[in-house]
Amino acid sequence: GRDYRVLVIDKKVAAVALRMTPCVFGDGIHTIGELIEIENKSPLRGFDHEKPLTKIKVDNIVLNYLKNNNMSLNYIPKLHEKVILRFNANLSTGGVAKDCTDIIHPDNMEAAIKSAEAVGLDVAGVDICTRDISKSIYEDKGVVLEVNAAPGIRMHLYPSLGRGRNVASSIVDYIFKDKKDYSIPVVSITGTNGKTTTTRMVGHILSLSGKCVGMATTGGIYINGNLTQKGDTTGPGSAAAVLSNKDVEVAVLETARGGILRKGLGYDKADVGLITNISEDHLGIDGINTLEELINVKSLVLETVKDNGYAVINADESYANKLSEKVKSNIIYFSMQSDNLIIKKHMLDGGKAVFIKDGYICIGDCDNVKPLLAIKDIPSTLNSILNYNVQNAIAAVCISIALNVDEKIIVKGLKTFYQDEKQNPGRFNIYDFERFKVVVDYGHNIDAYNEVITSLKKLDAKRLVGVIGVPGDRMDDSIIKIGEICGKAFDYIYIKEDADKRGKREGEVVKLLENGVKLSGKSKENYDTILNEGEAFKKALTHAQDGDIISVFFEDYDLIMKTLEEFKKANKSNKQNCKAV
Repeated sequence: GRDYRVLVIDKKVAAVALRMTPCVFGDGIHTIGELIEIENKSPLRGFDHEKPLTKIKVDNIVLNYLKNNNMSLNYIPKLHEKVILRFNANLSTGGVAKDCTDIIHPDNMEAAIKSAEAVGLDVAGVDICTRDISKSIYEDKGVVLEVNAAPGIRMHLYPSLGRGRNVASSIVDYIFKDKKDYSIPVVSITGTNGKTTTTRMVGHILSLSGKCVGMATTGGIYINGNLTQKGDTTGPGSAAAVLSNKDVEVAVLETARGGILRKGLGYDKADVGLITNISEDHLGIDGINTLEELINVKSLVLETVKDNGYAVINADESYANKLSEKVKSNIIYFSMQSDNLIIKKHMLDGGKAVFIKDGYICIGDCDNVKPLLAIKDIPSTLNSILNYNVQNAIAAVCISIALNVDEKIIVKGLKTFYQDEKQNPGRFNIYDFERFKVVVDYGHNIDAYNEVITSLKKLDAKRLVGVIGVPGDRMDDSIIKIGEICGKAFDYIYIKEDADKRGKREGEVVKLLENGVKLSGKSKENYDTILNEGEAFKKALTHAQDGDIISVFFEDYDLIMKTLEEFKKANKSNKQNCKAV
């Protein structure tokens, strides 16, 4: 009999192909080996499944088949002489196909469908051996040889003879048979500082509404509060991982500049887009050299919000009006000031705004202003010590009301979001060792250092000790400036360097930071240079004095936590008890 493949999709025959053994035709000049080489040069043939046909494979099976027919690769076939090369007709070894969909006998269709059904497959490739597929296998003494799961479809898409059948479309139509478009709310958050904390705040609030939240942040991917992938997951690949998870009901995506530039967004359009703030960070990287160019990159998050969605804009930033000109959706502005002119005009025009007034986060539109929550009741602000977390909380409120989250849930969410290693790891986490305190933070640009230092000064410290470092891909002037800022702010400094140099030579970042520290007037006896981050932090802990607050600006969070844990264990006998604040 002949070798037929019947493709069954959802109890229907979608396509039928006669699979024919690989062969060559003689020209009276070339050997069989040369004819195979000529055929394999066809643009239709490639390796494995990359093209409609696979290159003819020459192996022991071919050599033995030729030998049994008194031939070899050196044999020169006569003109038009057909030379079959092997017994089987698989496309993966060089076979070809002929479409027979229109001529299959109804009995054969039924046999194929029942065979697929018998083994529980809704998509199956059924192999039938019979002399003529147009005749009943019962009369022609044909048989069903096997039923294949995950069948190849090239023979149906690209038959060498007959009409191609778009079975790929049939399979997709079957999988998505209800023809409905499925969409979940997508929140995209970008900016220079505050992205991670705001993403975590919003994720926490939405989780209290009973939704399964998929969240991608600098610290990893979280599904329903569980860490599923560790690392910096702020690019389009991470967004796609969240959106492809069938359990996720709402996605909150931290969206970084680098991912946007290199691979774009990991989604089509968002329901809510937020820019927390933009400052001169990452300049000189990926062809972005000015603040205006950086704004143009990050504004993509607002430009790709759905027409009926919301763009959330920081009205306190000088570029706020410029961003609003790029937006096609609704806008919610936020501000730390109730008298901000942009939000006043926006509210008069009927728009929504969120702002601070008399120590409360307030929601306003038109003439209606409603207090939502007192700042003192938001634990992540540490009693307003962390002013930037007040701003992050306002932004989180904007996103929540844009998604129609109940105000009681928003309030509960902000009241139960803590500045600790569980809910907001690596963001101004305080550890109390009784004699001294440690603050762990990810600040790595000028604005972040300034904000953290401002907050540190509000704490009751006898000495401020800094363990400082900056990513190597920042501009030299920015690295020097951070060194100068730290030189003025800290009583003692440990200058360290990231393990990932990001283009700098070893010791180069440390040298730049040291130059900045010297510019501040700091003498050599008040700072030390230790390249390794773990060793620098360990030395700061070992030499801590009563009343110190040690602030470590980390690259490797896990390394810092490991060093902290080792120090706690080593000093238990010295009553160096530690508790997270």
